[in-house]
Amino acid sequence: MSRRAAPKAHSPAVRRTEGSPVTDLPLAISMGDPAGIGPETVMRALIERPALRERVVVLGDVGTLHRAAHLVAPAGPPVLAELSAVADAATRPPGAVALVQVGEALPALPWGAVSAQAGRAAAAAVRAGARAVLAGQARALVTAPLHKEALAAAGEPFPGHTELLQALAAEHLGVAIDAVPVRMMLSAPGLATVLVSIHVALREALDAVRAPNVLQTVRITHAHFRRMGLARPRIAVAGLNPHAGEGGLFGREEIEHIAPAVAAARAEGIEASGPHPPDTVFMRARQGAFDVVVAMYHDQGLIPVKLLGVEHGVNTTLGLPFVRTSPDHGTAFDIAGQGIASADSLLAAIEAAAAASALSA
Repeated sequence: MSRRAAPKAHSPAVRRTEGSPVTDLPLAISMGDPAGIGPETVMRALIERPALRERVVVLGDVGTLHRAAHLVAPAGPPVLAELSAVADAATRPPGAVALVQVGEALPALPWGAVSAQAGRAAAAAVRAGARAVLAGQARALVTAPLHKEALAAAGEPFPGHTELLQALAAEHLGVAIDAVPVRMMLSAPGLATVLVSIHVALREALDAVRAPNVLQTVRITHAHFRRMGLARPRIAVAGLNPHAGEGGLFGREEIEHIAPAVAAARAEGIEASGPHPPDTVFMRARQGAFDVVVAMYHDQGLIPVKLLGVEHGVNTTLGLPFVRTSPDHGTAFDIAGQGIASADSLLAAIEAAAAASALSA
């Protein structure tokens, strides 16, 4: 079986500045919720890895980012250079962290508290970062964690990053949101999983286990791994019910929806298999039997990955016309402002975004 790299395709939706290779462009990083650990993990990452400072621009509230920098480096943070726009990244002083103010300056918000003001600022930073990538000013977007309650308090119509970025991509392309189907992939060393449904109630997630949704998820997964260099990615499709339904004894979703989707994918030349019993398929994938697992709902897919350690996990949005990654943890309001949050998952997300955007160029 051939595992040679697939041809690389550049998305027509992202327009680079004339004569600027994508690898010369910076990564855009949105600060996340200003009351959570996002700002301090961003600053910690750039303090721990000085070489990254030449490769990124941070978008958000400059005052919040200054406060976070002093929190994680009380003896003195690196130079923080405020730029007018991501496009000005090349003008930063050597060794400085480039910051772009998004919207009005914030007051010093209390750490670890849900607020509409914080939710609005976090969403604005994501929008600014995505638009910079779509305008060809940045090569990829890395997002620090949002708080979903803060987004709701701010009146945002989207429950999280994935849905917000999907809407921004559709707006940019001039199409309906449904014309830009996206999926969440969470990965850690040894395991990657893609979800059929994302941020919906479990009852709604069960209703989403339908052949068209499963097949669309497999196609999006296949396309992503092809762009990442796998000629024939091995996609395991998990069942929904115990023992993958045991021939219909424990439910018929596998027979009526999942197996037909797998058969349709295989008819298209996709190396998909299943439905596999969900209690063993993730273990088999980690042992090397598969490249990725398609899971039927949020917790089915994310619990196995997060058990491997959130410090290594990366969340990637598949189906967008640009690369977007994030750490796999949340805003951690319980430790925000203490200066103890690890930047490991964010660092993994930065490196994943850099690698994926280079391969997608």
